[in-house]
Amino acid sequence: MKPRVEVVAIDCLMVRLFDEIAEANMPWLLAASERLRAGFAGHLIDLVPSYTTLMVHYDLRALSPVQARELIAEALSDLTPNARANGQCHVLPVWYDVSVGPELSLLAQRSGLAVEEVIRRHSEREYQVFALGFAPGFAFMGLVEDVLAAPRLNTPRKRVAAGSVGIAERQTAAYPVVSPGGWNLIGRTPAKLFDREREGYSLMQPGDTVRFAAVSHAEFVNLGGDDTPLEVLA
Repeated sequence: MKPRVEVVAIDCLMVRLFDEIAEANMPWLLAASERLRAGFAGHLIDLVPSYTTLMVHYDLRALSPVQARELIAEALSDLTPNARANGQCHVLPVWYDVSVGPELSLLAQRSGLAVEEVIRRHSEREYQVFALGFAPGFAFMGLVEDVLAAPRLNTPRKRVAAGSVGIAERQTAAYPVVSPGGWNLIGRTPAKLFDREREGYSLMQPGDTVRFAAVSHAEFVNLGGDDTPLEVLA
């Protein structure tokens, strides 16, 4: 691994650790994140991890770009993967149904699997949270099996219900709030993924893991889920 530093803005640098998305990247990214936070200390404005990179936004009044690069080089010197336990494991109940997940049948047809098998395969894996973005609390997770991978919709929906669970390529995610979106929807979770009263706002953070647990319609409603069909909400 040979980290590269790229300029994002006058007070922001991108540290690129990898070129390809892989679950094995996360221990390195977490270790680098810890080192960078400690190295920049009070001069760090924000640190944003992603699949392969860490964006470092620093206080330009306290550090010059040259000093920032020096701190990055020092922080990443002799970097080793984070051997500690990763973040929290979340179990998200999901009601898998075509009324709230209209691409469920399409994914079954594309993969040659029964709908029940698509559900089983999606819910039996533990997914790594790689990054937050797109919308507050939106966690990009992966990787789904190749057989379940599907490209984004050609035309994104103008309105996707909060809690909608979807797949895009080999990523999976749940929409935390009502928003536009082009992912293949397969179900809906009642979990509150974004909360202004929660520390950090988002239920999930990079380094966490997620399992989806299939529940019945009755269980979904009892847990507070909104079962309004997507076509009605659109």
